[in-house]
Amino acid sequence: MHSTTLSTPPTPPRAASELADMLVDTRQRSLALMHDTLDIRELGPRLAIVNPPLWELGHLGFFHDHFALRGLFGLPDYRLAGAERLFDSGSIAHDDRWALPLPTRDETLDYLWRVQEAMLARLPVGEAGAAQSYVYQLTTLHEDMHGEAFLYTRQTLGDPAPALGTPPPGQAPGEAATGALPGDVAIPGGRHRLGGEETLPFRFDNEKPPMEVEVAPFSIARAPVTNAAFAAFVDDGGYARRECWSEAGWQWREGQGLEAPVYWRRDARGRWETRRFDRWQPLPPHQPVVHVSWHEAEAWCRWAGRRLPSEAEWEVAASRAPSNDGRSLAPGKRRFPWGEATPDAGLANLDGWRLGPVDVAALPEGDSAFGCRQMLGNVWEWTASPFAPFPGFAPELYRDYSAPWFQEGRYVLRGGAWATRSRLIHTAYRNFFTPDRHDVLAGFRTCAR
Repeated sequence: MHSTTLSTPPTPPRAASELADMLVDTRQRSLALMHDTLDIRELGPRLAIVNPPLWELGHLGFFHDHFALRGLFGLPDYRLAGAERLFDSGSIAHDDRWALPLPTRDETLDYLWRVQEAMLARLPVGEAGAAQSYVYQLTTLHEDMHGEAFLYTRQTLGDPAPALGTPPPGQAPGEAATGALPGDVAIPGGRHRLGGEETLPFRFDNEKPPMEVEVAPFSIARAPVTNAAFAAFVDDGGYARRECWSEAGWQWREGQGLEAPVYWRRDARGRWETRRFDRWQPLPPHQPVVHVSWHEAEAWCRWAGRRLPSEAEWEVAASRAPSNDGRSLAPGKRRFPWGEATPDAGLANLDGWRLGPVDVAALPEGDSAFGCRQMLGNVWEWTASPFAPFPGFAPELYRDYSAPWFQEGRYVLRGGAWATRSRLIHTAYRNFFTPDRHDVLAGFRTCAR
């Protein structure tokens, strides 16, 4: 995790009350997601994509302790003796986390409480400064990312759906329109500033500095690929058709032994079912396909005569608007596809309250200016772009966030999923995973060739 020496990038100051609300909210969500898991197994199975729950809980407290209390305020010691030898993800190998002399659950929860109390006590009245705003958002959003990982880990392990409590005003899931949303929209080409703008409340290091790119005209689907559309590929023998797969993709498929997406099976009458947490249900035809790897997305595209968008194309479709004559891109860039209004349950399926995707025709109020739906929320969307730094990239306070992964063969995902927190996501946010990962909440949207 590297040094606690503080050097924060320029960040707009935030109201201290907002930072406090975020800290409390993310911790409430973490505990709601983990308390019953800890009752079942504090260490859990040793899998390459899963952390021991008790370790992960302690790691959350350590991250705040390390970057805020020690890094920002210069406190000499951690709130738990030896915390860096137990919970530093940068220095403790994944496979070693099951063998550590971890504190008890009560001791770990007490550590988290003491760290949070110390952080809340150091918030000023009124507005926090730029450095404090940066660090408190960094640590909160880091915990939000773990919250999403807790959710898809529950899916991986077949745990029951969590009890998240009562949604706050504006987040209660309402009735959603049903059905498919076929067709493409045509996007004119032009210059585009790819990445996060300085006006954002928070930007991660890989979003900056924004770079100018030239994007050729293209056509992109109005909605992500649905379960029904992906099932047509499976039913056409897509997983056995070598010509649909790259060499790496075919080797991955053979190694996995898959004949369909990982959480699909046929019922006694030959109809597709899918597992949602611990329960099997009929495959919802108009929901976006989810838990598919980049290899599977690429294979579907080859079968369908389509392609994945580049991340620049994706961002243009999500954040730009057409000129008055429709022949070019209008100036400016939107923070969200619909504009600047804060996301709510009527605009995007975010924040986890629905505990799963909705149909791709749902939430039309959240359309982009070009008419693309659900470009934020519902499912992460694979792109064709390898995860790489923008020119002028410099690692920031959390040095391990981006820099170690640029040469790992990862691909960029955009848009967030139903479990992603709305305070994290915007049209320039970049996620990144290796092409074999199908445990994450990823689907895909396609472009015409």
